[in-house]
Amino acid sequence: MAGGSGLSEIGRAEIETVREVIRPYVRVTPVVQVSGKDFGLGDFAIALKLELLQHSGSFKARGAFTNLLLRKIPPTGVVAASGGNHGAAVAYAAMRLGVPAKIFVPTVSSPAKVARIRAYGADLAIVGDRYADALAASEAWVERTAALPVHAYDQLETLLGQGTLGMEFAEQATVDTVLVSVGGGGLLGGVAAWFAGVVKVVGVEPESAPTLTEALKAGRPVDAPAGGIAADSLAPRKVGELMFPIARAHVARVLLVSDDAIRRAQAALWSTVRIVAEPGGAAALAALLSGAYTPAAGERVGVVVSGGNSTAVDFGRA
Repeated sequence: MAGGSGLSEIGRAEIETVREVIRPYVRVTPVVQVSGKDFGLGDFAIALKLELLQHSGSFKARGAFTNLLLRKIPPTGVVAASGGNHGAAVAYAAMRLGVPAKIFVPTVSSPAKVARIRAYGADLAIVGDRYADALAASEAWVERTAALPVHAYDQLETLLGQGTLGMEFAEQATVDTVLVSVGGGGLLGGVAAWFAGVVKVVGVEPESAPTLTEALKAGRPVDAPAGGIAADSLAPRKVGELMFPIARAHVARVLLVSDDAIRRAQAALWSTVRIVAEPGGAAALAALLSGAYTPAAGERVGVVVSGGNSTAVDFGRA
């Protein structure tokens, strides 16, 4: 999808520009330095980027504000399809900016995310079983109302907004590798565009939703399974067209983790640093804890804890 903001590339200069635009509206989220030994691993440095402390509970607020601040919004407002986090972010940004928002989510969206969207005052519709169903409904809404669609991951402004997380992380910690969860690829694409080979970027996705893995095998985005414990955040039908060439150029590896590994990562984050992450937010750490990624001697590893829209019930199942 083409940008509507005058920006036409996804690179460092554009990310720097966007960072200044959204700076008054997003939080600088903290980084916690821990050791692999804290998680029963080797003696290596881990920097946890706690993006779950962002407005609306996930990194998605960065892309949402970028869209709403840089694109022309019609009187009918904005519309978004989401597994939950993107919808909450668009609803929050719309509330802050006084813009009408219509949000479509599937039935798989967690109660915590649905509650956030409603609390921010958006018009919420729950349709279908998966993100693809919500996306189709949102596209029909655009046809009827001419509202501005804010895509969860396949929109230039969305990727640039998520790229500001990479820029911010680089200012806060010195890392050799960054582990980033993969759904539609907006976060991974944005972060990889910022680091652009200077730091090794590794994608992590659930075995039940191997969207980027399948795309890399096929040489293009293709439909993939969309299930598992993180289905409300990491299970679109396929990765975005815009992020795919960035991934091929700047993502070193893509790793798969099991639902059980994600559950263990959630539990480890709680027991070690008292953080309640949602499944998608804990997936990147799961690659370390499961052994899917083993750091070299002296390697400094960054891990993005991308979201925390969970409930006590959700965490109890983890």
